[in-house]
Amino acid sequence: MSERITRFDAANYLDNLDDVAAYLQIALEDSAEDPTAVPRALGVIARSGNMSELARRVGMSRDGLYKALSEQGNPTWSTVLKVSNALGLTFTVHAVA
Repeated sequence: MSERITRFDAANYLDNLDDVAAYLQIALEDSAEDPTAVPRALGVIARSGNMSELARRVGMSRDGLYKALSEQGNPTWSTVLKVSNALGLTFTVHAVA
């Protein structure tokens, strides 16, 4: 009997806003070493829901949003903020010193 192995996709496990926020927080922490971490994470989060509806709320085409949030994408900070806000998320800054 052969085993069937499927590729892991985090988008299949982001079931609620708390999961999404935690996933994005990890990406933020990784972004010091990998500046593509946040856009890629937003892409995964977007794929976990309705990409067409998200693109409409952001004011982009579905294909444009896929491209911007892909591994090869290079979204503007404005796009990152629009996507995060459309997902119900916001970035905050806290003093650490």
